[in-house]
Amino acid sequence: MPETTTLTPGQETTFRFTVAGTDGKPLTAYKIEHEKYLHFIVVSRDLGHFQHLHPELNDGVWSLPLKLPSAGTYRAFADFTPNPGENITLGMDLFAPGAYTPEPAPPTSRTATVDGYTVTLTGDLVPGAASMLTVNVTKDGKPVTDLQPYLGAYGHLVALRAGDLAYLHVHPETTKTAGPAITFHTEVPSPGGYRLFLDFQHGGTVRTADFTVQAR
Repeated sequence: MPETTTLTPGQETTFRFTVAGTDGKPLTAYKIEHEKYLHFIVVSRDLGHFQHLHPELNDGVWSLPLKLPSAGTYRAFADFTPNPGENITLGMDLFAPGAYTPEPAPPTSRTATVDGYTVTLTGDLVPGAASMLTVNVTKDGKPVTDLQPYLGAYGHLVALRAGDLAYLHVHPETTKTAGPAITFHTEVPSPGGYRLFLDFQHGGTVRTADFTVQAR
């Protein structure tokens, strides 16, 4: 439960929320998953903006600095595992008031460029069945073989279904090879478009590459 769901666009603010346990009281016991007690994902409704954040917990209240870059509607996901318990993802809508024109959905793409890096995606999403996706990271045309661990792996992938913004868990394959390839196991429930956001770390900086993929 957030203290507020309305934020001033372009202005950083301290965002606070609680997670209610089965007794209705703020949950205070969590398991560590991917090196964090809670992952906080924020995306714009048109899936053009993405943030992967990690708030801090104090007396049952989570808090983090948050900035919504422009006016519009956003969806936030709290991904966590209570202790004891199984993994849960809760969603909430956030609003940044002001004039807003939704951007068209990014076209289907399996190649992303960010800060001089090129990331290529191979593999297919198969509705209702498990499948594997592999990303390859290069820089200036050369394979990157010294990726740095991020959240316990060499890459972290978030998948969101276009339309309803369903949040999907994607698990990386354990490997001792630090690139250029990172493989993920995924399963999507239905045909349609999906946005994939890959976080990877190199040179001490975390970067995000995004893709648009169709599941047929």
